[in-house]
Amino acid sequence: MQREIIEGGRLLNASGSLNEAGWARSLIKEYRRSDIKANPLRIKEWDYYLVTDGRRGLALTIADNSYMGMYSVSWLDFENPQDRTNSVMTVMPNGRTNLPSSSAEGLTFFQNKTLRIGFDHRTGKRRLYCVYSGFSEGKPLICDIILSDEPAESMVIATPYREDPKAFYYNQKINCMKADGYVRFGDEEYRFADDAFAVLDWGRGVWTYSNTWYWSSASGTLDHHRFGFNLGYGFGDTEAASENVIIYDGRVHKLDQVTFEIPQKDGRDDFMSPWRFTSDNGRFEAVFTPVLNRSSDTNVLIIESDQNQVFGRFTGRAVLDDGTVLTFEDFFGFAEKVRNRW
Repeated sequence: MQREIIEGGRLLNASGSLNEAGWARSLIKEYRRSDIKANPLRIKEWDYYLVTDGRRGLALTIADNSYMGMYSVSWLDFENPQDRTNSVMTVMPNGRTNLPSSSAEGLTFFQNKTLRIGFDHRTGKRRLYCVYSGFSEGKPLICDIILSDEPAESMVIATPYREDPKAFYYNQKINCMKADGYVRFGDEEYRFADDAFAVLDWGRGVWTYSNTWYWSSASGTLDHHRFGFNLGYGFGDTEAASENVIIYDGRVHKLDQVTFEIPQKDGRDDFMSPWRFTSDNGRFEAVFTPVLNRSSDTNVLIIESDQNQVFGRFTGRAVLDDGTVLTFEDFFGFAEKVRNRW
């Protein structure tokens, strides 16, 4: 079942549960942090942007997870596979990061003596900027990126949890935004231009303690048409809807279930061997060939995060709502498996 939310109104009811579970083409439901009735230390809010042209990538995160703030920068090289990631963490921000209640407009910002990072969406376009002193190898990283040509539709999902009626996940993925700007790392300057695209992962919610999710995303052009996809599953009660969509010429084409088939080696996930993606109705089938795994494993007291974000190229086929078959080859994107206890 894929229940589309078409009516606006408040996301949460008076008891702090979702008014309606399902998917939408925009942030049609209104999120208010003050409507949450769960333990305030369980509230998680974040904005994550990834900019890439298939040769380099820049990932920026601002997250206020109530008892922990995380402000992260990754600079990725896919031609000579290498990733550099550095983060600032804070204790008990409790919403003081003031992330906007909607992705449609606002300023998301953090600054300390090491890092200045901001996402400014107050003038029609999105501006991403940061200055990170001593980012890696003692070198600073500076970036300034403008995002434009935002698609008319995006993937939005409102997901409840069976275990806790006051837990929920409200998430938007905006694919296929054009990106233009620079990243300066030490003496090197890299320019994102005509073939660079960005995705926003905008999330607000109250999660249960232990979760494993699978997420895949890609954005670019296919035969001069803007094309991308968002795939994912693994946490929350997705009976009402999945987050699987194709984006084509700015419009969402809804998929049902898509499975990530990660190869195994010696009883463990072999992330750097080719994966397969299969759907329950044949509308998305692909082979994913990895290039780089941005992995991290953190285990501190009650917090554990095992992340494998794998970048690479997709070859396969996707079927639009009207039956049009699209074939793609070596289409750049990523797929990840993340296990969190937090």
